[in-house]
Amino acid sequence: MTGTATLPWLEPGAPFPPVDSAWGPRDPIPGLLAAGGALDVPTLLRAYAEGIFPWFGRDQPILWWSPDPRMVLRPQRFRLHPSLRKTIRSALRNGRLEIRFDSAFDAVIQACADTPRPGQDGTWIVPEMVAAYRALHRAGYAHSVEAWWDGELAGGLYCVALGHAVFGESMFTRRRDASKIALAALVAACRAWEVPLIDCQQNTRHLASLGAAEEPRAAFVQAVRQAIAAAPLSWRWDSVYWDRLWSATAAPAPSPAPDPT
Repeated sequence: MTGTATLPWLEPGAPFPPVDSAWGPRDPIPGLLAAGGALDVPTLLRAYAEGIFPWFGRDQPILWWSPDPRMVLRPQRFRLHPSLRKTIRSALRNGRLEIRFDSAFDAVIQACADTPRPGQDGTWIVPEMVAAYRALHRAGYAHSVEAWWDGELAGGLYCVALGHAVFGESMFTRRRDASKIALAALVAACRAWEVPLIDCQQNTRHLASLGAAEEPRAAFVQAVRQAIAAAPLSWRWDSVYWDRLWSATAAPAPSPAPDPT
């Protein structure tokens, strides 16, 4: 579809167009695939399995995206900056930090919705998206990773998981580095579970500083197809997962970018 501004309109339940028909670099909005459809659980599961995700604002129709290239974090390439490592280990020794999975999903997604991204006046996590991902959570496919500090929810993220494929959605922080701690915990668990990839959707300096990199869409979609064929993950946190983070090595880290919130 490169070079044209025609955008397919989906009726609820209709199949998605092929991802290689998404708007290209010469079209108005690269990566945009289609509009319309529905945000029900079956449609969302189909979308993620095909390398597609929803992203739209208030007063817009549902918009579906499949950018090329795709920002992906391979868990073994995660860069744990020395300052973050020191913060985590100190907080664990002092008993101030606790990681939980899925204990406060509703609170996490609402906190993400209430926290605009830098440079944005509002949020893309509109009420329809909150309701859709809460339904996806109840169905067992959307999960929260939570950093609790002194007994209070300090930061976290939510994601989608199909088989051994994990798709990151959004994060928030109420305390310095809390969202980074939640991401580090997710990476530690993914290493323990042998998850091959965490989808980050779009390129940001913050994600790049933590080891994420762009990959061709075709390679990403193929990796997703292989990963979703694996057994579902347990989504139970175990503190032993931290060992997977301390013992692993990664490429030298550049200067850390600020938290995205």
